[in-house]
Amino acid sequence: MELIPLLAVPTAVAIAISLGLGGKRLALVTTTGLLSWLIYLGSQMPLASISWPWLPQIGLTLSLRLDGLSVLLIGLNILLCGIAALMGESERSKLFYSLTLLLCGAVNGAFLAENLLLFFICYELVLVPIYLMIAIWGQGRSNQAALKFLIYTAVSGIILLVTFLALYGLSEAHSFERLAINTSQLPPRTQQILLIMILIAFGIKMPLLPLHTWLPDAYSSASAPVAVLLGGVLSKLGTYGLVRFGLELFPDAWAASADKLAWWAGITVIYGALNAIAQKDLKRMVAYSSIGHMGYIILGMAAATTISLTGVALQMVAHGLILAFLFHLVGIIEAKVGSRDLDVLNGLLNPVRGLPTTSALLIMGGMASAGMPGLIGFVAEFLIFQGSYSRYPLPTLVAILGTGLTAVYFVILLNRTCFGKLNNATAYYPRVTASERLPGLILASLIVWFGLQPMGLVRWPEPYAQQLALSIHPARAQAIIVEQNAPAITETLITPPILE
Repeated sequence: MELIPLLAVPTAVAIAISLGLGGKRLALVTTTGLLSWLIYLGSQMPLASISWPWLPQIGLTLSLRLDGLSVLLIGLNILLCGIAALMGESERSKLFYSLTLLLCGAVNGAFLAENLLLFFICYELVLVPIYLMIAIWGQGRSNQAALKFLIYTAVSGIILLVTFLALYGLSEAHSFERLAINTSQLPPRTQQILLIMILIAFGIKMPLLPLHTWLPDAYSSASAPVAVLLGGVLSKLGTYGLVRFGLELFPDAWAASADKLAWWAGITVIYGALNAIAQKDLKRMVAYSSIGHMGYIILGMAAATTISLTGVALQMVAHGLILAFLFHLVGIIEAKVGSRDLDVLNGLLNPVRGLPTTSALLIMGGMASAGMPGLIGFVAEFLIFQGSYSRYPLPTLVAILGTGLTAVYFVILLNRTCFGKLNNATAYYPRVTASERLPGLILASLIVWFGLQPMGLVRWPEPYAQQLALSIHPARAQAIIVEQNAPAITETLITPPILE
């Protein structure tokens, strides 16, 4: 029952705040307590799991399990929900905190769920708070952006439900329990069709090219705290689902499609980078950079080696922290300067009349996104490239080219935003308060800390990545076993007992 508080507590507190029994302080105490409880659970071996019959007549059980992948993503979810609460909204603030905690509980449930129906319920519950957040606190054409987001993600849910029902009917187990489903006995054609449906469903949520068209509008219309949740938390439901229900449930079909997926990943990286270069709006630039970084995750999953899959798990965390960091800083710039237009912004690094601290942090965020050594983005990308190059050298080189393009558009961003001369007639910006800086300083500290000390993250997904890599198509099993016996890059990051 140790896992129940991760679902029940944020939901109960959300209801309490909606009834007027608390506010920002209660939301922050709740997320801090949940993060502390998760750290305690993560220190226990083996990690917790429960299974309790809920509606056995329809195959719905409260099956929850914490493993090396879910513990990282739940920690990221709780942290970013706390960051969003710390940033807050000035209008209808209690409703915002309530929706944030409701989102936190639903996402935790999805990351813990071992029952396919339970995962689907939590997956769909996430739509309600995010839709309301975009519509209520958004800017510009926020209602249209929220509706577009809702339609796309509803289609994702429908496809996912159809796939889960097909798995129930076609598998011999006739069960919604993930561990009871064995797809290897299905015809290869059936496996391929079901995998394509999984790719479409979660590709919308991530999103991946060409299923991404809802993202630029939603990200640019959302307020800064909501953009943090959209980019840092919501997209991880797609990446996590693709690992759990794509690669893990369909290893044979995944191996057969891996070549195409690797090239899809490379194209996605280049597409996201080139579109980011073309943007004039800061938020839209960061949004397109997010699409490009999703390509790295697909590349690592296509290679399906222990090293690349470990990098995939780290990339999920790195992407969430860096994107949240950038959206927070863009929100401060927009609030103080009144614009996100690169043609308007200039000279913000000026130590007297500019926004020097925010600009310095923005430079660091650009370096982290471009994969500079010493920051968390470098560790994740290096592991993915190291693990994927031996299997797919050309797509890997294309993705590496994408990192160079990432540096290009962030140089453009920083050159236009931070450097140059301020306009003497207009550059009298309000000062950034300590409370406004705090979320950015927390995220910056984590980006640097895990960049310098990645062992704290790597040790969790590495055993899971080993097990998952060995489950792919038998034709590739021998090569993977050889890889496990060879020196791996992760040996420089984690202690030898973890590899045993």
